[in-house]
Amino acid sequence: MQPQLDISGFEFKTVPTASVTAKDRALMHDLFDACYTEANHEHLEKSLTRLRHVSFAWRDGRPAGFGIADGVIADLPRLPQQTLTLGGLCCVLPDFRRLGLFGALEGRAVFAGDIHSPERMLSCGRMAHPGAFRMLASRPNVVPNPNGPPTPWQQEVGQAVADIYGVERFDPETFVCVGSGKPIGYPVVEIEVEEEEWEIFRPVDRARGDALLGIVWSPDAPEGWAEDVDG
Repeated sequence: MQPQLDISGFEFKTVPTASVTAKDRALMHDLFDACYTEANHEHLEKSLTRLRHVSFAWRDGRPAGFGIADGVIADLPRLPQQTLTLGGLCCVLPDFRRLGLFGALEGRAVFAGDIHSPERMLSCGRMAHPGAFRMLASRPNVVPNPNGPPTPWQQEVGQAVADIYGVERFDPETFVCVGSGKPIGYPVVEIEVEEEEWEIFRPVDRARGDALLGIVWSPDAPEGWAEDVDG
């Protein structure tokens, strides 16, 4: 049974990451520590320099979570002026999970950017665990996927997206964003994951701070996206 989503009781605030106050920053660090063990605050601070908006949520005056994200128009290989949504770090306290707050926070931050009702959109995110990848994995044109390695074109686009995120080391064959040498953090949540869901995550070294880049087109992929040809 799907959980019932209800965000009607929450208050939201979305601000540019470049203008977060000291109070906002302290709140994010506290929420990060509450949602992750070994929370890497350097990763949080880097996210604030690469993605342009952050959304906060409260209920009954109590902080509930935050989400960092962006929406941009960018030139991709063979695809000029494409709309991209760039998901970032999102922390939701355990008491407020499974209510739709993750999507509400990220969505507000994304659409505070440059995008407005595009005909086609590339949704992007970096994930360290299969549970976070499920929403993308359900789409037929998702990359990476267990059906085979990314095509040359998909690898080119993946590299371009990784560059936008500021990823220093990216493996286009596995879509692994190589970490800084220490974990981003381990979510304080129990997630049931099927064995086959781990397949594309096998190259991800969480202790090194790796993440898997996932990308998916909506409502459909450009012509030739899945063809295994170069040039």
